[in-house]
Amino acid sequence: MNATMKKNGRPRVTRWAGAAALVAAVVALGWWAFEPRPLRVETATVALGRFEQAIEEDGRLRLKERYLVAAPTAAELARPTLQVGDAVEAGQVVATLVPVAPQMIDVRTRNVLQQRVGSAGAARSAVAAQVARLETALVQARLEADRARQLASDNFIAASARDQAVLAEQAAQRALDAGRAELRAADFALAEARAALGRADPTAAPAAGRWDLRSPVAGRVVKLHLDSAAPVAVGQPLLEIGDTGALEAVVDVLSGDALRIAPGAAVSLSLGAGAPTLPGRVARIEPVAFTKVSALGIEEQRVNVIVDLDADAARGAPALGDGFRVDARIVVAAQDRALLVPSAALVRDGARWRVFVVEGGRARSREVALRERNADAAWLDGGVREGETVLLYPGSTMRDGQRVRARD
Repeated sequence: MNATMKKNGRPRVTRWAGAAALVAAVVALGWWAFEPRPLRVETATVALGRFEQAIEEDGRLRLKERYLVAAPTAAELARPTLQVGDAVEAGQVVATLVPVAPQMIDVRTRNVLQQRVGSAGAARSAVAAQVARLETALVQARLEADRARQLASDNFIAASARDQAVLAEQAAQRALDAGRAELRAADFALAEARAALGRADPTAAPAAGRWDLRSPVAGRVVKLHLDSAAPVAVGQPLLEIGDTGALEAVVDVLSGDALRIAPGAAVSLSLGAGAPTLPGRVARIEPVAFTKVSALGIEEQRVNVIVDLDADAARGAPALGDGFRVDARIVVAAQDRALLVPSAALVRDGARWRVFVVEGGRARSREVALRERNADAAWLDGGVREGETVLLYPGSTMRDGQRVRARD
């Protein structure tokens, strides 16, 4: 009977063992199927490096020294021979002025001027005849004075008679001098009438009196206000000259940002894709703001920041010019060997900041002390260590202790 029980009990134990194994396999499969998978995340490493906080704006290049050549008097500008970009030397003729062309004269005015010339010519002839008569009178007076002196010396006439003859000679001389003066005046009047009439003569030679304007410095022509012959007024600009090798950048920033910029701050200027970056320094910040409308239609108060370019770097750069656009990056704060994490790793927690550090395949939340931040990196004062891995863009669903896995 005992042998029968052993023989019959062995299959029953085997069946229970198989059922237990099956249940365990089902439980394990269910646990594996329903267990939360590790969340795939992007990560970055905490590192020591240089932190810079900068203001990025666009600006333009301009000449440090610009010289304006203007017309010193009303005249006619001769056609310029210079073009924008031409090099000039100090003292070189850059513009020529000639007298203004006379006004056009109609037929009636021309006839009047012709009659005026005739009248002036007749008046001169009359004065010339009068001068000839006075010259004859003077000759007669001299003969009478000489005869009176001879007779007075021989005691044939009284001394008073001699004196009268001498005075008559002197009066004749004075009258001749006056007549000759009137003749010169008549000559001038005739010349004036002929000059007025000469304006109506299309074949008359142009008036002399060229005035050459010279460059005050050596440089290049950067602007021509007039590129053809034309009449100009007093003080009218003709052209501008400057040294394109001596440039500075003008960057307009928000007035609030201008308070954070200090003279001497480092600046990087970019001329565009593929062009080298030019270093520079803030030379000065203008104390006057101006209103500028942004692309969104918002009025902003902005301030010009003047940047001096590094001379050596500017000489090695491609040809630069006045008015070129530049993208400026002005450093307002910098720190070497700062503890840095990407700005995308920060999570706002009320008035505090947190990051998620990857430890043993799980995300662990840590509070950090934030010093400064920019668009790329954040400078921390504690909470993490160099070399640790932090999550990027953790999102609002990330929880402390959640399993994570870095993306390949």
